Amino acid sequence: MFKHEKNLFHPVTVERPNPQYAALLQEQLGGGNGELKAAMQYMAQSFRIQDPAIKDLFLDIAAEELGHMEMVAQTINLLNGHDLGVEKVPLGEIQTHVQLGLAPGLINASGYSWTADYVTVTGDLCADLLSNIASEQRAKVTYEYLYRQIEDKKVRETIDFLLNREEAHNAMFREAFNKVQQTGSNKDFGTTRAATMYFSMSAPSPDTDFSKKDVKPVSFEK
Repeated sequence: MFKHEKNLFHPVTVERPNPQYAALLQEQLGGGNGELKAAMQYMAQSFRIQDPAIKDLFLDIAAEELGHMEMVAQTINLLNGHDLGVEKVPLGEIQTHVQLGLAPGLINASGYSWTADYVTVTGDLCADLLSNIASEQRAKVTYEYLYRQIEDKKVRETIDFLLNREEAHNAMFREAFNKVQQTGSNKDFGTTRAATMYFSMSAPSPDTDFSKKDVKPVSFEK
């Protein structure tokens, strides 16, 4: 069960409308590394989790991502302003003007609709956690790109908050992975000598540090 609280997770405002940037920010609303994708992925993955604490972690973060989605949508709404006019978006997608009436939509920065194909669910906790760690890292990178492309201090405050929350989620998922990394697919496989072999396919071989850990270079000589 979910409960909507009217207060945003973090205050959202803008210095001035900027429809062009609103089109870019759509990526984090309806894109492949956006907030809706994260919320749906973590929630869907949670249905199979048996560990109560980790299940709660997935659902808690999923719920927070829905809050982030609301923040992004509100920022887009403020950036779009209140006057329809395609001439205000000379570059980028124009769906918000001709199809959505300036409403934030479940589309990415190119105008493509959100799809469940963005969501990764394997039923294996280790695999799902690694996928989530990567998802949070990609979302953080996208927010970093967006941060650099706007001078609006208020928008930057919102992005900075969201970016740091991605880092927090990344750390939480990594901690959970450390607790279960000897289970599931990590326990079933990776137990033979092949799991510790490094094949150098580069000639001449570069100097690497791979051989200093568990992975050992293996020669092709018989």
